[in-house]
Amino acid sequence: MPLQNRVSPFGEIVATAHRGRFTGNRGIIHDPATKTLLNRRWSSKAWITCTCEFRGRRRKVMGGRSWTELFFLDEATSFAAGHRPCFYCRRADAEAFRDAWAEGNRRGKPRAPEMDAVLHAERLDGKVKRLHPLRRKLSDLPDGAMVTADGESYVIARSEPWLWSFGGYSRAAANLTDAKLLTPSSIVNALRAGYRAQIDVSVQN
Repeated sequence: MPLQNRVSPFGEIVATAHRGRFTGNRGIIHDPATKTLLNRRWSSKAWITCTCEFRGRRRKVMGGRSWTELFFLDEATSFAAGHRPCFYCRRADAEAFRDAWAEGNRRGKPRAPEMDAVLHAERLDGKVKRLHPLRRKLSDLPDGAMVTADGESYVIARSEPWLWSFGGYSRAAANLTDAKLLTPSSIVNALRAGYRAQIDVSVQN
């Protein structure tokens, strides 16, 4: 039976058989004895996205009292949920993201806790996902940004929206109305400044 550790663009953590291309964490939020989530959905403001393969290391998922392994379809999904690249296992990506984040948000080069503080305010409205107003046309959003409309999630790729699912993307069947941003504004600014989010290959179909 699948563990409850797959993350949606809304930041929800669910159980599904679909695997993810990236892992990551929000601190320790599980009971290793039962491999089930605790009531809290984060224990740290450092929500990070990691690579699933690093120096041949193996972890027993939810098997110890260490960080809780979460999984994402792709980096665009992790960004929508409010995560950022890990400076340990994804150093090059994290530094590129930090530089783009600084440029896009017109800040000096930030330390990780500074970005985490901004992202934490942007990703949550109390205990629920914070949605952001869409101030531009969908076609003007950078690739990798995600929006929501009518309860569904969409990634922007090649200036077009693609319908998200845990298994991948499919072409959007209709024009989106009243869409709102899922991806935190500061991350959208980083994407606009040149950081290239990794998007699942299903957008090429």
